[in-house]
Amino acid sequence: MKTDIQNISFTYRTKEVLKELSFSIAEHEAVAVLGPNGAGKSTLLKCMNRILDLKQGSILIDEVDIYRLSRMEIARKMGYVPQQNQPARLTVFDAILLGRHPHITYTLSRKDILIVNAIITRLHMEELSLRYMDQLSGGELQKVSIARALVQEPGLLLLDEPTSSLDLKNQIEILSLIRSITKGHDVSVIMSLHDINMAIHYADRIIFLKDKQIFAICSKDDINTEIIYEVYGVEVTIHHTADYPIIIPAQY
Repeated sequence: MKTDIQNISFTYRTKEVLKELSFSIAEHEAVAVLGPNGAGKSTLLKCMNRILDLKQGSILIDEVDIYRLSRMEIARKMGYVPQQNQPARLTVFDAILLGRHPHITYTLSRKDILIVNAIITRLHMEELSLRYMDQLSGGELQKVSIARALVQEPGLLLLDEPTSSLDLKNQIEILSLIRSITKGHDVSVIMSLHDINMAIHYADRIIFLKDKQIFAICSKDDINTEIIYEVYGVEVTIHHTADYPIIIPAQY
């Protein structure tokens, strides 16, 4: 599924948050959105999912404007994982099954159960399936949220800071999972992140937001010290390894 963002702006009451953003997401592509706090990363994802209504511009899914789609049709095409997920007294299986809601008409079908089981197996969550959500760690909860989004069978996953509050091991596990999803499923991903080095390692392209607008869109090989300084106001050096550049803050 191809997604096109065309000249979108968003205003919260009288405060302009996003101004004239345009970019595209290709099939099987993972895009990271970076920028300082308050740059509009979460707002962008909510606008893309029509949780928030645009002031201007268009969001096209395979050339169809999302404002021509019903909420249920959007849910079949996009899976959204917010920053915070409150654990409920549900089993992991039942929590993931809730993601099938956009496809269920009158009653639960055998196909719905098979899809849930397939995602649980794909994400190696068999041992978690009968545990209750309020018994899980932060990393396990995040995996459940991603699994619930995947059973919607979306063409695009929108992930708002999927590694927030996770330790290093769980950050790597979640981002590796996201990366494998884009390659092993018919899914594209856009995710907001804070860690530049994680974004370089796991995303195909990076969008830098600054002052309500897109400052730069680049691959890992195009990132330079000037972009980092202009976006964050921090001087860095870039160490180039065989596979990935590494951003290192200057000593103060």
